[in-house]
Amino acid sequence: MAAMPQIELVLVIGQYAQAWHLGSEKSRTLTETVLDWRRLMALDLSPRVLPLPHPSWRNTGWLKKNPWFERELLPVLREEIHRLLSEK
Repeated sequence: MAAMPQIELVLVIGQYAQAWHLGSEKSRTLTETVLDWRRLMALDLSPRVLPLPHPSWRNTGWLKKNPWFERELLPVLREEIHRLLSEK
């Protein structure tokens, strides 16, 4: 990551990536970590990190149990991507 200073945002997808990139900032479960996305985005990490569940068909149940993900987090992700692409 140090060799790529231009990277501003890392999508930390799945529990293994969250453990690697977040270390002690990771919560006990994937759901708790993703729920904590606002705090994690506000940390003084460079690049910033946004925790996401793995986009697998197996996660359909997780998405149904966690409607806040689509309602609250995905719009912010879309805005961030749009902002980053607009700057280039």
